[in-house]
Amino acid sequence: MMKNVTLTLSDGTKFHGQSFGYETSVAGEVVFNTAMMGYPESLTDPSYAGQLLVMTFPLVGNYGVPPFTFEANGLPTFMESDKIYASAIIVSDYCEQYSHWNSVESLGDWLKREHVPGITGIDTRQLTKVLREHGVMMGKLLFDDEPDTITEVDYEGVNFVDQVSCKEIIRYNEGAGKKVVLVDCGVKVNIIRCLVNRGVEIIRIPWNYDYTSMDFDGLFLTNGPGDPDTCQATVEILRKQINMSRKPICGICMGNQLLGKAAGANVYKLKYGHRSHNQPVRLLGTEKCYITSQNHGYAVDGKTLGNDWNELFVNMNDGSNEGIRHKINPWFSSQFHPEASSGPVDTMFMFDKFVETLK
Repeated sequence: MMKNVTLTLSDGTKFHGQSFGYETSVAGEVVFNTAMMGYPESLTDPSYAGQLLVMTFPLVGNYGVPPFTFEANGLPTFMESDKIYASAIIVSDYCEQYSHWNSVESLGDWLKREHVPGITGIDTRQLTKVLREHGVMMGKLLFDDEPDTITEVDYEGVNFVDQVSCKEIIRYNEGAGKKVVLVDCGVKVNIIRCLVNRGVEIIRIPWNYDYTSMDFDGLFLTNGPGDPDTCQATVEILRKQINMSRKPICGICMGNQLLGKAAGANVYKLKYGHRSHNQPVRLLGTEKCYITSQNHGYAVDGKTLGNDWNELFVNMNDGSNEGIRHKINPWFSSQFHPEASSGPVDTMFMFDKFVETLK
């Protein structure tokens, strides 16, 4: 029998549901994702660290969970990291009877195995309206038959990148070709896979590792969770690299924000972020528009970029920055996720553009 659980937002708003995952109270930043599928990829995306993930699509769990297998190079086959990083998942209608050719267990069983709460029976559309009106808020998931012993937690100002980044250098595709240093701020596996599939060697390093004296052909800045202002060490190393070399640089999501900061721009927090598979972005200077997968709560203020930089993409919904580029050097980035997983692959060409710049 499912236990009753209450989600309490920081403004006092309450939503009542039932537990289908691991039975423990938890607190975090409550965010919503409007994608219709992709919960295994989202839950294992390190960018969701410290967050309670609300799925607006009502039916979740119907296709179960794929096996947590690993490829020969050590990368998970079907997930985006080595475990679930979201603090909890909140859905309207959890489907216990799953059916899919690649499923091996239910979403509920997976959550229980990884000690992550799952809540169903909540009106997630109404919850999303509250978050859109107020902006993202902190929240608590509390079991109705247990006392409130959860310590208040914070999200802004916490260095989640340090929590999810690798702790030592990891190499992929050694000896394959051009060498790319990948700054791991919470990298999704498919970013690594997209680069490996294009025949480059990957040197994955911790977020605050000084790579400026290393032998490499290009630099890649990955996605990651939380506030980019907590990654000042990454920005300072990046500025050092920019001042001493013209080697190609590409960034995704958090990588866009870090490159923006290195370029002199300010970064600000969006009211409720972009977390979906259907964000339209336009390539500036053209009429080309792409549908993109996104997961971020912060954005670059394009108006504050240095004189040597331009915006590369812009969001067609709210006008926020979706990428930047240097006017002369091969340095560019996207706020969206060209590697998708899950989501549309319209912008996969970003990886091709980066690999083409390696000389």
